[in-house]
Amino acid sequence: MPEPTPEPTPAPRAENPFAYSPAPQSASVAALAPSYGLFIDGEFRPAADGRVFKTVAPASEEALSEVAEAGQEDVAAAVAAARAAFPAWSALPGAERAKYLFRIARLIQERSRELAVLESLDNGKPIRESRDVDLPLVAAHFFYYAGWADKLEHAGFGPRPRPLGVAGQVIPWNFPLLMLAWKVAPALACGNTVVLKPAETTPLTALRFAEICVQAGLPRGVVNILTGDGAAGAALVAHPGVDKVAFTGSTAVGREIARTVAGSRKRLTLELGGKAANIVFEDAPVDQAVEGIVDGIFFNQGHVCCAGSRLLVQESVAEEVVAALKERMRTLRVGDPLDKNTDIGAVNSAAQLARISELAAAGEAEGAERWSPPCELPETGWWFAPTLFTHVSQAHRIAREEIFGPVLSVLTFRTPEEAVAKANNTPYGLSAGIWTEKGSRILWMADRLRAGVVWANTFNKFDPTSPFGGYQESGYGREGGRHGLEAYLNA
Repeated sequence: MPEPTPEPTPAPRAENPFAYSPAPQSASVAALAPSYGLFIDGEFRPAADGRVFKTVAPASEEALSEVAEAGQEDVAAAVAAARAAFPAWSALPGAERAKYLFRIARLIQERSRELAVLESLDNGKPIRESRDVDLPLVAAHFFYYAGWADKLEHAGFGPRPRPLGVAGQVIPWNFPLLMLAWKVAPALACGNTVVLKPAETTPLTALRFAEICVQAGLPRGVVNILTGDGAAGAALVAHPGVDKVAFTGSTAVGREIARTVAGSRKRLTLELGGKAANIVFEDAPVDQAVEGIVDGIFFNQGHVCCAGSRLLVQESVAEEVVAALKERMRTLRVGDPLDKNTDIGAVNSAAQLARISELAAAGEAEGAERWSPPCELPETGWWFAPTLFTHVSQAHRIAREEIFGPVLSVLTFRTPEEAVAKANNTPYGLSAGIWTEKGSRILWMADRLRAGVVWANTFNKFDPTSPFGGYQESGYGREGGRHGLEAYLNA
């Protein structure tokens, strides 16, 4: 009989059969000029004293462009332009203002790819987040508030609501274009004019938005954009010609702004820091909860004020949840923000990386157990691997202070009452998440949690129709939804 044919030797199994090949998005769609001026009274101009600074790509540390740095004289010019434009803009029928907002929204949609690439270049966030989350929400906010522009008398803030005047708005670097939309859209819908100061490290999409305002035919002076550092923002806040101040950023800067406007006629809203609790009960679907945990803390490198940076897990399932979470974290891809397969991009600045590193080191020094998945970080740029701390107590700094990075602290609880007590043991009060199959428990918890937003069996979900804001050291006032109009109206 013939010898049987031997079985072929199986090929060695790939270490990761689901490895992704690089899928970079070309940066060429976001053509950058070598320099940009301030946008005042409908045109770009250099700073009065000629000062400039460079904006840098966090992923490569390369300078992207040179940007004008606003000073006191520029702030005064921008406020004067906004004041001059206010009578005609506020006198327009709401339906006419709405046309401009609709036009801006459509242009944002048409230029969304360009804007998403620019956001990822300047900020360091993954392109899939800029493209699939930020830009759709930016356009949606302008569409939403365009719809309110001719219905303000039905918003519940008086029968004849009037705009305040000039709004001075200062926004952070974590969601540059989205924070712009949160503030500019309701202000314009209500008939106010705007002077906006974007963050020093992420000015480019705000300047591209200025181009969109010109393209949309927005009247001169209605929107003015001043690039620069904190001194420019402080000058804008303190300027006597500003009627309304809106700030998103750190609690420390928020306190300074509150002191500056105290005793003045200026209206103020503050959206500040957070230390949100993501609470997982023993009856929660573990796989679904793990996805929500990952989205809650590692989205945008943890550069999210409402990030679920404290994970509270019921003691009976803590080991199971942490094991599943570690398995999921092993699949996260850290690297080039313009690669469509990247989950975690670059930290926005060297200063922020130093802050994250310092607090992570403090967690280890205080006895918490640190774990990160095997992760090869790029050699250039500012990077931090996704990090998990267990054996954390409420006394640890990593459980009390806002890290604003991809660092998660795990604590346990036994009863719903204990979960509420631990979740509320913070000076912040911006957001919280609850994971359970019991609707009655969700309602019971939500009623007791001191947080402006409570998510149930999800996390980090936003909609322009829904208000957002906090309590305590997380600030006051609401942005988004019908509530977001109130800050820009006099009843």
